[in-house]
Amino acid sequence: MKKALVVSCMVLFIFSQGCKTEHKVELDVKPMQITIDVNIRVDRQLEDFFGNLDEAAKSIRGKNTNQ
Repeated sequence: MKKALVVSCMVLFIFSQGCKTEHKVELDVKPMQITIDVNIRVDRQLEDFFGNLDEAAKSIRGKNTNQ
């Protein structure tokens, strides 16, 4: 009985190791650098917006000083 148990355990061990699959995957990923510069566009839009307000303020000041 012990022989049968030992033999069956050995057979089970051998077959379990034979069915074992192991995969090793290595990725070589280089870092990417992406720079998006939207500050110039926003800065120009702000200058246009506030520039129009500055011109309007100057024209209002000019009208107030003429009175």
